[in-house]
Amino acid sequence: TKLKEVGYELEVVSDGSEVVEAIKTYKPDLVLLDIVLPHMDGWEILKSLKEDAATANVKVLVLSNLGQKEEIEKGLKLGAVQYLIKAQYTPSQVVQEIEKLLSS
Repeated sequence: TKLKEVGYELEVVSDGSEVVEAIKTYKPDLVLLDIVLPHMDGWEILKSLKEDAATANVKVLVLSNLGQKEEIEKGLKLGAVQYLIKAQYTPSQVVQEIEKLLSS
């Protein structure tokens, strides 16, 4: 809701098995990726995106409640440009982080 309020165009995909194809179809500037998704988790999605030449350069920001150090390191190692823990950011702060990533 907050992203739409500030003018971002969004495509929401809640089934993990549909995410990779949606990214290929919509070619987003940035993907906000949760880890806990039905049918295919965020780790599998991130790995798949980075292994495919058609999606390897898509910026991925992981936004998850999984916040253990190992999970953050895994997300960054798999190619996420940033890892945010949902509980530690307000929607406005998430928008600020997105704006930083899109302007870099």
